[in-house]
Amino acid sequence: MPVIDLVSAADPRVADYVALSDAALRQRTDPGRGLYIAESSKVLRRALAAGHVPRSFFLAPKWLDGLSDVLDAHPDVPAFVGAPGVLEEITGFHLHRGALAAMNRPAPVPLAEALAGARRVIVLEDIVDHTNLGAIFRSAAALGIDAVLVSPRCADPLYRRSIRVSMGGVFQVPWVRLGQWDEGLRQLRSAGFTLAAMELTDDAQDIDQVAAESIERLALVLGTEGAGVSAATLAAVDRAVMIPMRAGVDSLNVAAASAVAMWELRAR
Repeated sequence: MPVIDLVSAADPRVADYVALSDAALRQRTDPGRGLYIAESSKVLRRALAAGHVPRSFFLAPKWLDGLSDVLDAHPDVPAFVGAPGVLEEITGFHLHRGALAAMNRPAPVPLAEALAGARRVIVLEDIVDHTNLGAIFRSAAALGIDAVLVSPRCADPLYRRSIRVSMGGVFQVPWVRLGQWDEGLRQLRSAGFTLAAMELTDDAQDIDQVAAESIERLALVLGTEGAGVSAATLAAVDRAVMIPMRAGVDSLNVAAASAVAMWELRAR
């Protein structure tokens, strides 16, 4: 078990963990470097259980005993251990959820593979809030969604906050980042999916009506937190769907709406 004591925040061996609090920086650099950060002992255990490969571990001494089985199972993977002040200087925030791990990103799932045999797919258009993204993945894993597709401008599902909020759900549901949004929607339709956008429009159907149709293959599109589903996407889908609201309330948070829709429109 190669435990390495950190005495300086300038140690070049922990470059993977520098500036973790800078979300914009990490979203630009982590995919290019082929890594992501698993935050908390529970999340890193779920990543390992999903078959993901660790590059290193990063923790305070008090977490060593609780993760001894993990470290023993990966004897060639370094575990960097340091005082809380040193770790915080490196990452940019105080670690209080146990260990971190720098993980190798798994190979992207081809779209055709993700759609093979799928009956319920969630499609995310420009969801940029990591908390909402993680919550959507957690619901998708719990409510039987077969795949999640994300737009080119959507936040990174493997950003540490998204993973943490999803409670590792992002490791359980196949997901694909679409290279071309319009082409991705066309491929869904070619694969036999009905495309439905969750959006309040003049012709939106009540979600109960759509659920009663028992659509065989359904792709549900959810839009960005502020503007919702774009006009171009609304023009491309087959229908709009709405959740009826009590008077005086016009919408739910996108993560909450997604959970309601996933349950109501589940494959039956």
